[in-house]
Parts: sequence; C-alpha cells; structure tokens
Amino acid sequence: MRKIKLLLALFLFSNLLSAQTENEITTFNKKLNQFYNVRDFCISNNGNEAYFTIQSPDGGISQIATLKKEGNKWLEPELLPFCDEFMYLEPFLTPDQNRLFFVSDRPLNNSSSQKKDFDIWYVDRDTKNNGWSNPKNLGTPVNSSLDEFYPTVSSTNNLYFTMASPKGLGKDDIYFCEWKQGKYQEPVLLNKNINSDGYEFNAFISKSEDFLLFTKYNAKDGQGSGDLYISKKDKNNNWSKAKNLGLPINTKYMEYCPFYDEKNQKLYFTSKRKNIKPQEFKKVLDFKNYIKESKNGLSKIYVTKLNIIKN
Repeated sequence: MRKIKLLLALFLFSNLLSAQTENEITTFNKKLNQFYNVRDFCISNNGNEAYFTIQSPDGGISQIATLKKEGNKWLEPELLPFCDEFMYLEPFLTPDQNRLFFVSDRPLNNSSSQKKDFDIWYVDRDTKNNGWSNPKNLGTPVNSSLDEFYPTVSSTNNLYFTMASPKGLGKDDIYFCEWKQGKYQEPVLLNKNINSDGYEFNAFISKSEDFLLFTKYNAKDGQGSGDLYISKKDKNNNWSKAKNLGLPINTKYMEYCPFYDEKNQKLYFTSKRKNIKPQEFKKVLDFKNYIKESKNGLSKIYVTKLNIIKN
C-alpha cells in the first residue's frame, strides 16, 4: 500500500515538483540535536545565518536562537538578546535580510510582567553586521485581541500569517495582508482552495508570491497528523487547490513549519518522524547518542532538495 501511495504521489506531482527519497531527507545540523524540540527555522540568502525556535519538552518554554557560519563551520547556537521569560517563536528573515519577524506573548509595555495574546513582532538592523533593534509590535490591523502566528513576507512586503478567528473557515486559517502606501491593509482570509473547516497554518510565501507552502492537520488526503501542502497561483492570479506534497516528505507523523530556499531549491521543515527501534547498548553514551541523533519523534529540522516547477 505504501508503494502504491508513493507512485500515485509521483504521478500527481510530476508537473509540480521533483521527488526525492527518504534517504535524501536529512537533519539540518547535529548542533541542534542538543535541544529537545526545535520547532521552526529560517536561513539567510547566503546560507551563513539561521534562526530557529527551541522549546522545552512540553512546549511551555520557547525561545529564539541563531546559528552563524564561519567558513564551512557552524558556530555554537546563541539566544537572541531580547528573549526573556515570555514565549518567542517562529522567526522569519525578510528578503532584504534586515528585518526579523517573530511571534511572542510579551506585553506591549516593557514595564509590565503580564503576558498578552500572541502577536507578530519584529526587530530591525541596518546591515547584517549590525545588532538587532529592540522588539516592535506590528500593531493593527494585523495584530488583534486574537492570536496571530507564523509571519512570512514576499519581496513586496505582503504578509501571510495564521490566525484563529471566529470569522474564519476553520480552527486555524491562513490570512493575507497587502502592503500598500507604507502600511498593512486589513487581513484577508484566503479562500477554500487553501483554508477549510479544519486546521491550516504555518504558511510560507515565495518571494514573488507564486506559490504557498503550509500545513494541513488531519486532512482526508493526508498521510496522518500534519502534512505539508502547496498551492500555486494560476494564470488569473488565483490560488489553485492545495496539493499534498506526498511521501516521503510527509509521513504519518507531524510535518510543519516549512521554509523554502528558492536559490538553492531546498525545503526546510519541522517533523516529528520516528524510526528508532529497541536494541542493545554497550554504554550509556551509545544510548544517548542513538536517541539524540535518530529520528526520535521529537521536533527536528529536516532539509531536502525540492525543485518546485513554477507555472
């Protein structure tokens, strides 16, 4: 049955994207194995700077960390300086590399110790060699009294994000805000080719806004749990019906938080895939290394080559 599903997926997407094998889907870097859960990820245009979320096993503690590369070697991860006792997650580096969006429940007022709902925030820098500014709340009309999550922007600064709203189609939905005359317009709910009465979230928008990658949860045509989907714009500039990326990217486990490097045609995503099996260990260190370095069911960042063929 698994083989039939794979052949069907390859047939369906032969004009959409090139497939890969399970062996070509690898963890991003072993330096991240020291963390229990690594939830989401983005990487700079030159590939020398990465941002990601690290979390406690239950997800109750959430912080944003960064990796910098010198030569061909990644240095040790560091927390971003604005992280404190509040929740920080879902960093996204804008195409010009000088703004970092993220999500937090930190209060609007620095003197307050009372957390609020989740909002979209950002920090700026003049160049990649400069430090980040203090966090700034994106404000209305994007942020509201509801929770806003997973911001990504196109080259024209148009914003896509997740929101759970009683006015939406389902539990979580994907929204769009146009950048016009120097400010964001009111959020627009994407149509039923993307959203449904279930859960759609973690949308990544391409730089030219011609395709959208995101997660659907427990969809009828899914592999199980959360699956990654793609929607492309047609010749009339409308979103096509979203299609499941299929095996082997999606599994019966949770796949979410996509980030696509268009220049190098690499898909980064978070997965809770698992392949560990009981075995005999000679030493405690052998046990620890096997658990840390395997696909162990905890959230890890994976990467694979993926050629998305545009219309």
